[in-house]
Amino acid sequence: MVSRGTMWLHVPGEKPLEVQAGGAVLVSPGTAHGIAGGSSMTMPPCDREAAARALAEGRALQLGSAPAQTEAITLHYEQDPEVSTPVLTSLAQPMHVAARENAQLRRIVEVLTAELAQPQIGTTAAVNSIVDLLFVQFVRAWLARHPEEGPGSWLGAMRDPVVRDALACVHAQPEHPWTTETLAAATSVSRATLARHFRSALGQTPGAYVTQWRIDLASVRLRDTDEPVESISNAVGYASPHAFSRAFRRARGMAPGEYRSRLRE
Repeated sequence: MVSRGTMWLHVPGEKPLEVQAGGAVLVSPGTAHGIAGGSSMTMPPCDREAAARALAEGRALQLGSAPAQTEAITLHYEQDPEVSTPVLTSLAQPMHVAARENAQLRRIVEVLTAELAQPQIGTTAAVNSIVDLLFVQFVRAWLARHPEEGPGSWLGAMRDPVVRDALACVHAQPEHPWTTETLAAATSVSRATLARHFRSALGQTPGAYVTQWRIDLASVRLRDTDEPVESISNAVGYASPHAFSRAFRRARGMAPGEYRSRLRE
């Protein structure tokens, strides 16, 4: 995201992309790219070791010897490999959102720039929240640019209010004993209507999505914590460790304990 001046993004085989102050561009990991600033589209040389040190120390990196005309902030998003919902990879990249088309984005850039300029108590938490807000703007921009995107993709499914409301319920309370009937009641539609919307939007049943989400959450806990399997099974909505282990084995091909051990090898 650009906080001052103009940045040019260079991607091999593509026309240089102009990103003005208040705008942002999303580039997928592994995509070769370079940047230039100011009126020149020529990329200045970059010392990789100096860049690595600046990143590790959390300080600014200056490219070139001339006074800076452009200031940019680099952010990094990671999609947890244990989570099956491909939000990040669903976005066409590089994806540019200009300040002139999104007033909220411009304000987000201003707030983040100010927070980083004068760190204080709570800055880390504030920055993480602001970065999440920025990603929401990318998702909204993608949906606005792809009105034809409908059933079959996770982001396209967000256009369906029935599916969207049901997913919000599952994500907010994964431990709740959700069934198609209880989800239908929570979203004020019939069981048949909910099932039809899920099949059309996601290609799966409500129950299949609930199971997928619970297993994803359990996988993250198995990797990141030392919680007992029984505690994890309760937290993600299974009535017994046996039922959880059976569902986990079907989804991941091995028992929860074995899965944890392999992740930590």
